[in-house]
Amino acid sequence: MKRLLSYMAKYRKESLIAPLFKMLEASFELFVPLVVASMIDTGIRNQDIPYILKMGGILVLLAVIGIVCSLTAQYFAAKAAIGAGTGLRNDLFAHINRLSFAEIDQIGTATLITRMTNDINVVQNGVNMVLRLFLRSPFVVFGAMIMAFTVDVRGALVFVCAIPMLSVVVFGILLISMPLYKKVQKQLDKVTLSTRETLLGVRVIRAFNRQESETRHFEEENAVLVKLQVFVGKISALLNPVTYVIINLAIVVLIWTGAEQVDAGILSQGKVVALVNYMSQILGELIKLANLIILISKAMASMNRVDSVFEVQPGIQQVQAAGAGPSRGKQAGASVPKVAFENVFFSYEGAKEPSLSGISFEAMEGQTIGIIGGTGAGKSTLANLIPRFYDATSGAILVDGRDVREMGLENLRDQIGIVPQKAVLFRGTLRDNMRWGKKDATDQEIYRALDISQAREFVDEKKQGLDMRINQGGKNLSGGQRQRLTIARALVRSPKILILDDSASALDFATDARLRRAIRENTEGMTVFIISQRASAVKQADMILVLDDGKLAGKGTHSQLMESCQVYREICLSQLSKEEVQ
Repeated sequence: MKRLLSYMAKYRKESLIAPLFKMLEASFELFVPLVVASMIDTGIRNQDIPYILKMGGILVLLAVIGIVCSLTAQYFAAKAAIGAGTGLRNDLFAHINRLSFAEIDQIGTATLITRMTNDINVVQNGVNMVLRLFLRSPFVVFGAMIMAFTVDVRGALVFVCAIPMLSVVVFGILLISMPLYKKVQKQLDKVTLSTRETLLGVRVIRAFNRQESETRHFEEENAVLVKLQVFVGKISALLNPVTYVIINLAIVVLIWTGAEQVDAGILSQGKVVALVNYMSQILGELIKLANLIILISKAMASMNRVDSVFEVQPGIQQVQAAGAGPSRGKQAGASVPKVAFENVFFSYEGAKEPSLSGISFEAMEGQTIGIIGGTGAGKSTLANLIPRFYDATSGAILVDGRDVREMGLENLRDQIGIVPQKAVLFRGTLRDNMRWGKKDATDQEIYRALDISQAREFVDEKKQGLDMRINQGGKNLSGGQRQRLTIARALVRSPKILILDDSASALDFATDARLRRAIRENTEGMTVFIISQRASAVKQADMILVLDDGKLAGKGTHSQLMESCQVYREICLSQLSKEEVQ
């Protein structure tokens, strides 16, 4: 809650004005029963029409003042709640973007989405209602009790008995319901995850005709959520009937004792009506307070969940000093490798075995490095360590002779253009997508990148140029077209290090060959990493790294590996003809 209060501190004025005007509204509301009592005892008893009209005018005036105070309070409460919620949401989004892949993998995308949307909305709604009712409701309850003492001490004793009973009911249900709301939110995460997986994998689900099984799985998760919600809802639903029973019994006692006092001439009829009205006010406010407490319990549970994300610190810390530093591992005057791995080990969080073990190699400036191996050999993991998406468990990764952990992330990643396995494009124009690599890229630079990536042909066919619209995720393009555009996006920034992580898997062999030739001819001075399961894609590389179960099974040129590396030889013989192997 301290974090939420820090956001509310920016809206001190609104946070004070909102409850102040609510209490002002409540103050005028407390005078209404007295005015009604006076109207009955004086106006109606004496049939004094002018007095009745006068009191009626006062009631109307109190109502108008109450509405003005209520609207003012609502405006400032909403301003504070929405402002705090917006700040919280913006900071949470920024914090998530600072987390490394390891933390995002650990927390889960579905959980992050739920906390960014549903949880913060619940907190925002809770803040709004607290500012409006948290002081008003207790003020009316105790104010009505005090006002009841000014009317009749004996009748007010009923209030003294009823209010503690109501407090026990309200806070008892609160203590039971709060832990249950936390379980509801956790189950909501699971439903969100199931929904997200289904929507992202809808093509695969339909291709394998698994709609019914996915529907059943969703219904099972949703049924658990509904069961939890119904259970906690039943407990929360006890608030209204129990409070009504207590209040109505108190009203019966009030009317009973009041009637006896009226018969005895001790109490007037108007005062009995005033006492009943005060009890009714307490009923209304306690119901509001009960609902508010339920909302507060939800908001607190949601805020704790949001706060737990803030408490996760990025495993990859940004380095403040991003300037040049001394190179490592080379004598003065010797050439420094553009990228070097020194006995690198890496394990994913919770993994029993390392994904990479003892990886060492050097890639010089301008070289093309091929990385090949079977599925799960660690090819993509190796690529993700270069831009420091993950940190090595042990060993060192050097760029220009400097450990990547000693470089600023922005400085490091500005040198790197990476094309991931899954081609990701964003909604907008082609020009907008290409400028993700370089904000001020000219059309000429973009077209040059499209030429190299073999995407120019199909872009020209669409006759929209760089204004061609791209749907979310590039769903209006084929897999091969998306891959070529993501390669072009990486080439636009003219990076010093280009990483192609199996980025041509959807291309035919002829287009793949033209792409590799164009990259080789137009990337002078650029260190290129080509990760592929195709031997033909890495055959011409200056150096080929062969990975097998996370270990470096071989390193060298194609001809060297054909003689010295059995794993590489088996891959080539299974994919290439005898003529192509040579």
